[in-house]
Amino acid sequence: MRRDIFTEDHEAFRDMVRAFIAREVTPYHEQWERDGIVSRDVWLAAGRAGLLGIDIDEKYGGGGNTDYRYYLVLNEEMARAGASGPAFSVHNDMIGRYLDKLCTQEQRERWFPGYCSGEIITAIAMTEPDAGSDLQGMRAVAIRDGDHYVLNGQKTFISNGQLSDLVIVAARTDPDAGHRGISLLGVERGMPGFDRGRNLEKIGMHAQDTSELFFTDVRVPVENLLGDEGGGFVALMQNLPRERVALGTSALAGAEHAFEVTLDYCKQRQAFGRPIGKFQHSRFTLAEMATELAVARAFTDRAVMEHNEGKLSTEEASMVKWWDTELCNRVLDRCVQLHGGYGYMHEYPVARAFADSRVHTIVGGTTEIQKEIIGRGLGV
Repeated sequence: MRRDIFTEDHEAFRDMVRAFIAREVTPYHEQWERDGIVSRDVWLAAGRAGLLGIDIDEKYGGGGNTDYRYYLVLNEEMARAGASGPAFSVHNDMIGRYLDKLCTQEQRERWFPGYCSGEIITAIAMTEPDAGSDLQGMRAVAIRDGDHYVLNGQKTFISNGQLSDLVIVAARTDPDAGHRGISLLGVERGMPGFDRGRNLEKIGMHAQDTSELFFTDVRVPVENLLGDEGGGFVALMQNLPRERVALGTSALAGAEHAFEVTLDYCKQRQAFGRPIGKFQHSRFTLAEMATELAVARAFTDRAVMEHNEGKLSTEEASMVKWWDTELCNRVLDRCVQLHGGYGYMHEYPVARAFADSRVHTIVGGTTEIQKEIIGRGLGV
């Protein structure tokens, strides 16, 4: 089915993004996977191309365009290229929302230009060794001491953990106030007591740096508080739907690309004197995937337009995230099977996509958490 949510301007932007990926990402991605981290050069290149802070005010170097579909195009093309290393979506879809909603004028002038140019790479630190989806279980604390907060704690599974220059850290500023005692602090590279642990070895996404972060008596200036003290939990809850839409749409785009590659493989690969796609089981499997992807695409594009108009509910965002990420894993599993032994070889894109995609049903709130959110919205 023809997608009807994009204009000519969006498609022209897509062409530019594809050219950027072909020039700045694809030639280097295998080396980044071996290194376990991307070069900062690709972030600077993304800044020059206008791919960071698309909706940030132009006076700070952003694009000044609040149409979410431009971010959607960028995320889709990165997913289709298997470019899991540069975590632009974390920077754009997660941190950018917090900064634009919560920053003071002084913070905007201090951070936004570097954020848009790629000179300031960002991360967000919510997850702790004993607190993943349960944000209220976090133990990191930041106690006010004059014109500073003294931050202590540990975070883990932090994307951009090694490269980040500005980390939004969720911590308890009032340990006795429950979720109303959680605040967000901007911790900057070089602050004494802020240390990075090892670059974690993952099943997939080998080019994306994912780290442990340690905070020992880090003195964070009060002017680095994002939003109101005690307002961190509410801010997190308000921003998670955008993150979940980004995760779901990226997963669906990756699944569609894997299907396209597998369909072509099934038309070319010969067994017993004919293409393997001619066998009934293969043909039925391909038909099932094509139909499931078409149904998901119709729902997801509708959700994108609702989100673009500010009408998508938290429950609907969870539906997008749950359905598309689970579908992605189901599709990739069948694509690997249809590739046979070659599907298990890392040199084949479908094998790398299989490993990279598995985390989608975990990050941004597990599938189980999404179902809980949807169920609560139903009043049960």
